[in-house]
Amino acid sequence: MLTALTVQQFLSELAKGSATPGGGSAAGMEGAQGAALLAMVCNLTIGRRKYADVEEEMQAALDRAERLRLRLLDLVEEDTRAFDGVMAAYKLPRETPEQKAARSAAIQDGLKEAARTPMETLEACVAVLELAPGVVSKGNPNVISDGGAGVLSAHAGMMIAALNVRINLNAIRDEIFVAEQSAKMDALIARGDAAKAKAWAIVAERLGM
Repeated sequence: MLTALTVQQFLSELAKGSATPGGGSAAGMEGAQGAALLAMVCNLTIGRRKYADVEEEMQAALDRAERLRLRLLDLVEEDTRAFDGVMAAYKLPRETPEQKAARSAAIQDGLKEAARTPMETLEACVAVLELAPGVVSKGNPNVISDGGAGVLSAHAGMMIAALNVRINLNAIRDEIFVAEQSAKMDALIARGDAAKAKAWAIVAERLGM
């Protein structure tokens, strides 16, 4: 499992000359890091008398951040499995017209799955970003820089995931599927950008940037 590797081992796997793991798995890891940093802010706020009035809200945010972190770690693995399916389809025989047709259909099915997985990663990163404004505005100000790092990590994960959605959509011939997924991606990116801007404005103000 990729997520069971050390950081050094994971980066070594990314650096290898193979198709997987790649950007999709990296997107999941970035998003999970963002969720973890927001969870850190929550944990350093909860239980402190000074922030008792936001205790319940921070606990809810912590629970949400942890669920998203675990989901994004799952998506690190799922993205690699999805693209491995595409690579397996490309290796199918193509000696006869029937084999060529079956191979082509398998490739297209694999590409759709390879687009859906980073879309889920993108969606989860957006959820992290939408959690961020409340966390950075009400969390312990002593760790506001860590909250800001979480915002940037989640946004990076979102954009990396979008790149992986797009490259797969570009190879899919089903125009309806491509149009639907493109519209979904654009809407998610707009939401994520808006949440990132809101959270970052809070971080910048609190740090005097």
